Amino acid sequence: METLGGSMSSAIECNLYRSIQAILRELDAPAQGAAACNRGMLRWTLHKRIENSPSDCLSLLKVLIKELEKVERVDYKTRIIPLLHILAYVVLQSAHIPEDVYERMYVSIKKLITLPEPYCTVSLAYARIMKMEMATPGLLYQRRLIAEQSLKNDSYTLQERVFVFADPIVFPEALVSAVRADVEFTTPNCGTDSLMQRVLLHSLQATLGKHCHGPRLAKALEACGPRVRGYFQEVVSAVEESLEAAAGEPSPLHPQLQHLYTDIMADAKQDPSSSGDVCGVPLPCPEITFNSWRQEEQIWNELVNFALMITPSCERSFDEDDLEERRGSVMSNDSGIEGDLPLAELSTLGLDTPAGRPGTINNNGGGGGGGGGVMVGPPDSYKEQRRNSPQFFRWNCVRRMKVADRMALVRESVRVSSRSDPFPREERNLVGRVLVMGDDRALGRLAKAYLSIRKRESKHLLLTKRLNLEMYYIPVSNEPPLASSGEEMTTGQESKMTLARFLGSVDPWYDCNINSLGPMMLKLANMSKNSRGPPEPSPFLADIISYYIRTAFQTVHLPIYAIKITFSKLNAAPVEDVFVSHVQMDFPEFKSLRASMKGSLRHKRATMLFSGAAVAVNYTKATLSKREVDTGITLRTCDVAISVAPPSDAKDLNGFSVAFNDLIPRPCSASAIRAINLKIQVLEKRPLTLCLDKDSRRLFSDVQSVEIAPCLDPGYCLQRNTKSKHTLEEEKETALSKYMSRTLTLPINTFSGVVH
Repeated sequence: METLGGSMSSAIECNLYRSIQAILRELDAPAQGAAACNRGMLRWTLHKRIENSPSDCLSLLKVLIKELEKVERVDYKTRIIPLLHILAYVVLQSAHIPEDVYERMYVSIKKLITLPEPYCTVSLAYARIMKMEMATPGLLYQRRLIAEQSLKNDSYTLQERVFVFADPIVFPEALVSAVRADVEFTTPNCGTDSLMQRVLLHSLQATLGKHCHGPRLAKALEACGPRVRGYFQEVVSAVEESLEAAAGEPSPLHPQLQHLYTDIMADAKQDPSSSGDVCGVPLPCPEITFNSWRQEEQIWNELVNFALMITPSCERSFDEDDLEERRGSVMSNDSGIEGDLPLAELSTLGLDTPAGRPGTINNNGGGGGGGGGVMVGPPDSYKEQRRNSPQFFRWNCVRRMKVADRMALVRESVRVSSRSDPFPREERNLVGRVLVMGDDRALGRLAKAYLSIRKRESKHLLLTKRLNLEMYYIPVSNEPPLASSGEEMTTGQESKMTLARFLGSVDPWYDCNINSLGPMMLKLANMSKNSRGPPEPSPFLADIISYYIRTAFQTVHLPIYAIKITFSKLNAAPVEDVFVSHVQMDFPEFKSLRASMKGSLRHKRATMLFSGAAVAVNYTKATLSKREVDTGITLRTCDVAISVAPPSDAKDLNGFSVAFNDLIPRPCSASAIRAINLKIQVLEKRPLTLCLDKDSRRLFSDVQSVEIAPCLDPGYCLQRNTKSKHTLEEEKETALSKYMSRTLTLPINTFSGVVH
């Protein structure tokens, strides 16, 4: 056990070394059974210790650097990503780091760039971050706090918002209030002035180091009063200008902050020449909004309100003139209808939700839109009038998207579908972080909402130019605790955490810190609900969410599959939907027969008479070479199970598995196939029931045929006017299409990511 300075003589460093080794052992030997729920607690305990004892940060950094240097000599690649994330989080929380430690840290990270993916991707990202932090100490902390708390300033305008959506099937109404209190936990004494004092205290200590007396500076800032806002603007401006300074030139940051430190201490009648220990400045939890996800439109509404900066305090400030101006921007005067409706009856940008709450954009799709607004659909009154008046008819109005808007959507598709963006990212001042809590059913709803957002943006850009959308997933289920990633379910009950296990298999750090801690959330909520007296919110859940969104920036792309369902009734229109994990198709008569005859002597005789319903199957086989092989078969089956998650030993989501089940399993080459698209047609008059993503809310009956194919990205096929000459921008758009993926995937942020 050695450190940067030689032998490890410090008892603190010995204790921290043992803590790091305990965390790493969790990755090498996953816990089993009930002990699996405690995985991730060691990481949380270590970070809480650093927040409470900031003087231990430097000792922990030395231990982590030594472990990274050991990885270069020993083949411990599974430890690289956890060590990098712990190191970065400690740097974010550290009040001051000496230059020699920064240098050795940067060198050790840069050597890891030669490793294969995903290690090189994460190492490269952190090497760039550490290089900026070396040149401008305290930059990470300052930017993170400003963005998460929306502190107004003239130099750094990025704002972030975290929206948590909990599936009400997993989180019953009795626990919602307790979970909301834990999620929306706010650090005490976090007013605007207090947050600005934190930025000042951390930035001055990070730059000045031993020349700054931390405890006295903290007291001086508390005595500043309203003057702290002016000091805050000076520090933010100085740090941002120092970052933009040309390389090789001496940075003016140190003398500027030294002069500011002297002024603050002089105003408080303190000696600016005194030196002392640094004072810890823990980073507070970000602004988090909790939602019980009961309506499909909630994600869209929250994102649009955030993009347009519509807050509850200003929702009712829009007068009638503002609404008429907004209506005029989205409506076409020559609508092409017979007898225009009054303007008041047409759907607008409207600040009314279906529930009547003002301040939310209502977008139902369809309809026509002008060049400067949102594509909106007709209101219910218009639909009723159209049904009652057959002579009244409205032609669908289609407007061609502007070239600049098409280019922005194409670039966004490239950014989402590619791990390495070949084009410079446009500066956007908003980041919307959507975090979903639930099981496979919640991910299915998220995929449907994401497709809806992409469809709206392909008609008219509203979010793409204003904010970056990041999606996160915390698996929570009322099932028994998850087994390790490599284990299969041994019980007959179908698991609703298949995608959670897949994410844990490709990212062990995600499995340790997110998968394993999911069951604890419901336990904490139950404890809070059953406690005597007024429940006190626990910071545990807010801490887990904060760590997750701050360090998980690599995406795992879950494929979204489109499904077209045709019904046996002639007057029933086909339904188009999407799924990401599972499709279950059952013939009710065989399902009840299996349940009634299971274990009886008549079981074998019954299976001879009832061998299943005849179905025609046409599919494209999934192969390693990705060469399309179309196959058609006819067979009899009692039910069909389609699963997207691959076997436990595979880490590729290429295609989906299809299993045709019978009352008695029979050896048949077609009993299980792997396909990339599929069509199943029932050849007999037997009702078929279909369930998407194991969600009883998405259940269909009387199904005749099913077509499944990868979901196409609405941003890929954009409207074009083939008669007009191609402009330079349109030619660029055509050239960009080679970087785009035709299929739509659901990008879930994890700690390491995986190539899709």
